[in-house]
Amino acid sequence: MDITFLLTILVTFLASFIGYELISKIPQTLHTPLMSGSNAISGITLIAAILIYPEVGESQLLKIIVLIAIAFATLNIVGGFSVTGRILEMFKRND
Repeated sequence: MDITFLLTILVTFLASFIGYELISKIPQTLHTPLMSGSNAISGITLIAAILIYPEVGESQLLKIIVLIAIAFATLNIVGGFSVTGRILEMFKRND
């Protein structure tokens, strides 16, 4: 296997682990601003994955990885907007 491929997997794993640990320690009051930033990053990931998909060629592994990136970014965006919508509903006035 190529060293770049293995290094990419290692960095992705470490970033996921560190991200999970950091997010789990954030107080509840900061979740909405964090969700906004996460949605922005997921939007960039989604656009990049869609743009790169035609360029991966015949490699089935790369196609699967790109499709997984598209699925996860889409889930994060939809989930982020639904949570933000529910939080905003809590602040509506009951007239």
